[in-house]
Amino acid sequence: MADLSDKLKNKKAVVGIIGLGYVGLPLAVEFAQNGLKVIGFDIAKTKVDLINSGQSDIRDVASETVKILIDSGMLSATDDFSRLKSVDCTAICVPTPLSKTKDPDVAFILSAMDQIGKYVHKEMLIVLESTTYPGTTEELILPGLEQKGLKVGQDFYLAFSPERIDPGNKTYHTANTPRVVGGVTPECREIAKQFYRCIVDDVIDVSSTKAAEMVKLLENTFRSVNIGLVNEVALMCDRLGLDVWEIIDAASSKPFGFMPFYPGPGLGGHCIPIDPHYLSWKLKSLNYYARFIELAGDINTHMPEYVIDRVTRHMNDYGQALKNARIVVLGVAYKPDISDVRESPALDVIKLLQDRGAKVMYNDPYVPIVKFDSGDMKSQKLTKKLLESAACTIIVTNHSDYDYQWVVDHSNLVFDTRNATKNVKGSKRKIAKL
Repeated sequence: MADLSDKLKNKKAVVGIIGLGYVGLPLAVEFAQNGLKVIGFDIAKTKVDLINSGQSDIRDVASETVKILIDSGMLSATDDFSRLKSVDCTAICVPTPLSKTKDPDVAFILSAMDQIGKYVHKEMLIVLESTTYPGTTEELILPGLEQKGLKVGQDFYLAFSPERIDPGNKTYHTANTPRVVGGVTPECREIAKQFYRCIVDDVIDVSSTKAAEMVKLLENTFRSVNIGLVNEVALMCDRLGLDVWEIIDAASSKPFGFMPFYPGPGLGGHCIPIDPHYLSWKLKSLNYYARFIELAGDINTHMPEYVIDRVTRHMNDYGQALKNARIVVLGVAYKPDISDVRESPALDVIKLLQDRGAKVMYNDPYVPIVKFDSGDMKSQKLTKKLLESAACTIIVTNHSDYDYQWVVDHSNLVFDTRNATKNVKGSKRKIAKL
């Protein structure tokens, strides 16, 4: 432990980041900017070549920053995993999706571990950052690493530290978001804490890797359940003839005991729609049914269908049928001002509209093309003519680029799932909200 600790203290440790996506690339850049040499690993050669040319495909990481680090030799990317032999600290930042049956898919983690297992060596730290179910680090990763006769906590160190990336967040990022760390042994925990203190001031330790894994699942289950609650409140307000946005704004005036969450067309992204199901799956193996998780998941999953129902009613009020109608969808990314469409509810909204016979077009300044099973769909230029030609414009993602007053002025009907038209003047009669 002393050898690796000294390397970290003197910034002589070489850092390896496996997976150079929304989590891995910002992490690699942060370590490199703090004086540690970083090797980024990815199975996609196009990604590797892009980074080595000094470019970034992640909006939160500027290409200029990547180029400076590449040119200085502090950062490099490769698809040659044998270079793990020269790495002292490795962070695994690979995707952990769900299968179609909502079971955890840990194939990317296992693939990364296969590579690390070939090159694991003494005084090496391995940290899993990918979100997964409690027990993964010790049950799936540890046995493979000890096959070479190395002992955890003595010869090598293994820990879990959940990623907390929020794409597009202009306030909180890798450097100023506190880190949670759990180690397989106390020695593992201490060296992992030292590792992250190279880039983050606030590192919180917990008693085990399982505890750290549970922390991340609690964070995102908290959000999923509360969004599920407020989505159900939106359904209630619809039945009661109330404006859910007015209700939430008024409730938010209470300075204690209330935290505002907002309804929407469904959940998207790489965490909230997925992570709670990891916990639910694990608990099923222990003969426990996670009722809040399942109920919230059911409500959130069906919100796109509710959107279509409301759009249909809104159009019917004006004597319009959804079938064969031209519909413009504004925004397909899962949240504002980013290009990520993973699990985006907009994709479900578009497909449901098409299934009902509507002729759908979309505009998104961040997403030029969306791939569907039926083929690719391209973003249309947002013009007065496009809006005027549509029977209804549906605001699904509230990008800040949009001039919502202009959108409403030139649309025939508007259905707003995000309260983006809150400050629009006039024309209220043709606007309906979730």
